[in-house]
Amino acid sequence: MKLCVAIPCFFGKMDFCEALREAKALGFEAAETYNWKGLDFEKAKSTCEETGIKLLSICTSNFRLTVPEARDEYLKCLRESCEAANKMGVTRLITQGGPDTGAPREAQHACIVETLKACKPILEEYGVTLMLEPLNTYINHPDSYLWSSEEAFDIVKEVDYPYVKVIFDIYHQQIMEGNIIRNVVNNLQYIEHLHSAGTDGRHELWLGESDYNYIFDAIDKAGYEGYCGLEYSPTLPYDESLKLAKEKYGE
Repeated sequence: MKLCVAIPCFFGKMDFCEALREAKALGFEAAETYNWKGLDFEKAKSTCEETGIKLLSICTSNFRLTVPEARDEYLKCLRESCEAANKMGVTRLITQGGPDTGAPREAQHACIVETLKACKPILEEYGVTLMLEPLNTYINHPDSYLWSSEEAFDIVKEVDYPYVKVIFDIYHQQIMEGNIIRNVVNNLQYIEHLHSAGTDGRHELWLGESDYNYIFDAIDKAGYEGYCGLEYSPTLPYDESLKLAKEKYGE
């Protein structure tokens, strides 16, 4: 499995570009981050070019896909996020479904679909893929609407646009659904990226109930060619934790 380092999980208040260099020094070829505001875009891009590390993804600055009245603001924020991505050489944005507003689920589902359809011209203009992430509502995101990978895949099918895909977080989906291998392998055409953490606790992959060696082997054999982001809170010093993760699960 090709592994990607989620910079905010491991490097604390370290300068972002120094964190990129550190990830590369630890043997990783790819990284991702979340909040891009405040980053020096030119410096980040030049650091990636200097080190050869890929900055795969950042987050959108707005997640309110379930709120019809927020659609215009979401699209405005999407454009800003795409501009930031382009300046850093990033080609993927992570977004979430948004809050559960209490409206009927079919209405919220339809709102997400319509908002994502409205994103098409912006995504095509910037050449950026938008990745929709279902989250767990039992532990980390109790107010989130989208928790089901099956529903996320249905949304992407309804949007029917190559720049809209799913980011499948194995940690979240193990909590909500289980059946990880089948759900990933049967939907590879809709998945752009993976995330991982030990379940539960959200620590190192080998500390949880999921056998990541078995999971990654099955996904690799099914033909997945993308990356899996390491998105956990390490119990070990970050460098030791990342080295072990690469030894245990990396290519």
